[in-house]
Amino acid sequence: MTNGEKIRVLVADDSAFMRKVLVSILDTDGSFEVVGEARDGRETVEKAAKLKPQVITMDILMPHMDGLQATEVIMATEPRPILIVSAESREGADATLKALELGAIDFIAKPSSGVDLDMSSVREELVRKLRTASKVRVVRNILRPVSPKVARVTPSPMDFAAAPSVNGSRLPVVVLAASTGGPATLMKLIPDFPPNFPAAILIVQHMPGSFTAQFAEQLKAVSQNPVKHAEHGDVLLGGHVYVCPGDQHLRVAPPGRIALDPGPRIGGYRPCIDVTLESVAGLVGANTVSVILTGMGNDGARGVMAVQENGGHVLAQDEATSVIFGMPSEAIKTGAVAQVLPLEQIAAVITRLVGGQKGAVRAALR
Repeated sequence: MTNGEKIRVLVADDSAFMRKVLVSILDTDGSFEVVGEARDGRETVEKAAKLKPQVITMDILMPHMDGLQATEVIMATEPRPILIVSAESREGADATLKALELGAIDFIAKPSSGVDLDMSSVREELVRKLRTASKVRVVRNILRPVSPKVARVTPSPMDFAAAPSVNGSRLPVVVLAASTGGPATLMKLIPDFPPNFPAAILIVQHMPGSFTAQFAEQLKAVSQNPVKHAEHGDVLLGGHVYVCPGDQHLRVAPPGRIALDPGPRIGGYRPCIDVTLESVAGLVGANTVSVILTGMGNDGARGVMAVQENGGHVLAQDEATSVIFGMPSEAIKTGAVAQVLPLEQIAAVITRLVGGQKGAVRAALR
């Protein structure tokens, strides 16, 4: 977008009131031009093709064709960055996560009150995420990605010249960190970890707390290893995946228990990726593998330096497969990243780093 050029937005929502609120926010900001409004999914698909907006705000519950169907059609025919505007209920969370899997870039949660609806409470988030979405390179989705499996890539031994030793007395811990674009990325990545994976996997995804429990359920449906929404006091087990609650920071405390903290945002984030990485690196040292995946901002950059300083191994997703290359790029700039990899190679590399599939692993950190 050049100086003075506004971001073209299509607003889709079956509620005339909600459309009015969204349009008012965008008009007031001055950086956007609302090129059209749509009352249902069919109209959204038609106007997306005709008006060619740079970004679309998409409601989920709409008549004739819902937001999920509209997202799928648009991403298969006239792909555009889509920002989901969704309710925070369990049903809303489930639908939103499916929309992200279908190619939507990000989402914002509508305020919970249906009577005193105050979209000004999410004004800043809406504007920020629309600006980010407008810069994303979208790709066409041909089919609905149900439980996607990517091809296994056998890494070259050269890839592991700098790999840390993970044959000590402590269970390896893998931290997967993501923000914008993360849900769909993790839905593709998690199925590629083999059963009985010889490490504990922690997922720290920037997402509201009302969405992460449902996200854990969706990951459980595609994972070859057990997945759970992390709880305070959980003991880390090999071959288990733990999803950090979206409204709490996650640390790992001796001798290997999850400690959740609902304290204030750190560096603007909660959960804060840096917090998790620093605690894991301090506890398991060289048995730490951290992966910075797609996302906006610089969360994780400080944490990966702690991982490197403690002898752990740092990976970053490459730009070509990232929805947003912000977080991986910031991590790479620190000099702590040992390998930059396309998404389809990450699970294979991590598996090799933590010793490969060795059947039963020790039950918990010692």
